[in-house]
Amino acid sequence: MMLTFKCLSGAALHQYIDELAQLRMQVFRDFPYLYDGDAAYEARYLSTYIEAPDSIIVLAFDGAKAVGASTGVPLKHETTEVKQPFVEAGFDTERIFYCGESVLLPQYRGQGAGVAFFEYREAHAMSIAGITHSCFCAVERPADHPARPARPADFQPLDTFWQHRGYQKCADLTTTFSWKEVGESEESAKPMTFWMKALT
Repeated sequence: MMLTFKCLSGAALHQYIDELAQLRMQVFRDFPYLYDGDAAYEARYLSTYIEAPDSIIVLAFDGAKAVGASTGVPLKHETTEVKQPFVEAGFDTERIFYCGESVLLPQYRGQGAGVAFFEYREAHAMSIAGITHSCFCAVERPADHPARPARPADFQPLDTFWQHRGYQKCADLTTTFSWKEVGESEESAKPMTFWMKALT
């Protein structure tokens, strides 16, 4: 299956909001995120990438069907829980680009989309004056989490892939995100750790 990619920002994203929402809800329902989402929340969340200057969404297509997506935005436009760890650690948030999620339907994995998502976002970040670093964050789950798949083939941690892309885990840069997990009646805080890479 040959995937094609399209980079969009601003109002051009409107036509893909429903598809993006469905992708996020489907992919993030699996471990490690176990996200029990809803379309209304997704529409509000994705509005950030429509409204924020210099944001980007990279879409992966199989023909005319969107099968994956990856987001990014200058860190200064992100929410407090994303920015504050960098502020407290003394980083200049004007110089950092935040890579949001990457979601891809399972049957399309292993074909280079993950690499493409990072390459497109990093190229976009380097086109923005003053940006010197790229970062993202990942959820922390204990090894004995009851929802962790028993078979390694059913869950592949991405740490090695991220390291090959030049990112380093920053154990001192942490935050929490809240979402409703499968089986929960309401949102709860989840620990997140940031990874960072110098772009110059």
